[in-house]
Amino acid sequence: MTEVSFVRGDITGFAADAIVNAANSALAGGGGVDGAIHRVGGPAVMDDLHRRYGPGRHCPTGRAVVSDAGDLPARLVIHAVGPVWRGGGAGEADLLASAYRTSLDLAAEHGCRTVAFPSISTGIYGYPVREAARVALATVYAWIGERPDTFDSITFVLFSDETLRAFQETDGS
Repeated sequence: MTEVSFVRGDITGFAADAIVNAANSALAGGGGVDGAIHRVGGPAVMDDLHRRYGPGRHCPTGRAVVSDAGDLPARLVIHAVGPVWRGGGAGEADLLASAYRTSLDLAAEHGCRTVAFPSISTGIYGYPVREAARVALATVYAWIGERPDTFDSITFVLFSDETLRAFQETDGS
């Protein structure tokens, strides 16, 4: 049975088989979680993305790709591209759910037993935290409900008290 938990912290310091990155579609590094993962992981993360997916690489919204973790305390980084919030009527929930599902699929495919997620799309992409927490948790619980023995743990490593509270309150509802 997979344990799902929530902690406040910096995902770049969290030890897991796979750390999920809230990436941009160009897989180019950026701000927020994405920038931090590339800074702490070092050039090995970008070098591996380049090696696996080539120059001009692109990952569509709602999908994810994998790379080595470089100097991060993980084996892999899963780069998940969540949607930009456009008010809720542009398929954002489906795209966000797909980003979480694809990340879990990749983690399972690569034999990961522990996975750490940030809150995808709730930073610069503007997705409201409570709505994002509902989508994230519904998707993760549905995935592990179909494959209960795939992972030992899935941890949401959340950067702010507000985001942590939103996930904890959503999980309790």
